[in-house]
Amino acid sequence: MSTRPDTGPVSLAQRKRQLVATELTEAALQLLALKGFDAVTVDEIATTAGVSKRTFFRYFASKEDVVVQFLAGMGADMRVGLAARPAGERPSEALLHAVSVPLKTCGDHAERALPVVRLILRTPALLARLLEHQAQWREELTEELAVRLGRDPGADLYPRLAAGMALAAFDAVLRRWSEGEDTESAADPAALIGEAFAVLAPALDSVTPR
Repeated sequence: MSTRPDTGPVSLAQRKRQLVATELTEAALQLLALKGFDAVTVDEIATTAGVSKRTFFRYFASKEDVVVQFLAGMGADMRVGLAARPAGERPSEALLHAVSVPLKTCGDHAERALPVVRLILRTPALLARLLEHQAQWREELTEELAVRLGRDPGADLYPRLAAGMALAAFDAVLRRWSEGEDTESAADPAALIGEAFAVLAPALDSVTPR
């Protein structure tokens, strides 16, 4: 729910557009998770969301595009999370908080998020898109970490290695979380990422800012 004040017709139109996009995203992700990627049509998604097929294509190029935007949101959350960490914080702490942002959101909305994560990991086409996005996330976290530490990502291996380690932990947690029988038995992703970083922290913190 937006807390921004209404500044006129443009602001109202933007809020309406965001509401439709959110409803379409929710309908698409839940249908895809319930029935499987190949079994769901765009017509079905549009009908469930209460809009026309034409309206769907004003927001998304395809049903795969809905999932791609879901993944893009995860990456944006991580980069913003890292940029917001206090200056001078240990790399392990900063990266842990950054990759925890989307994991906490998933954990807080497990009944909706867990089926979507399983869908992505178990559908080859969507898994390929996840891997593509992870490569982009690594570049973004590398750049952000290099700025924080005063290092040149083109000449110094550490920022890229550290970002890669953090995302390897993120990926391992998603996969472990998806193995639970249901939301009650699935492990808490926030707890899992904490365990992973307990292993990674000594290596991540073995360097000092320049």
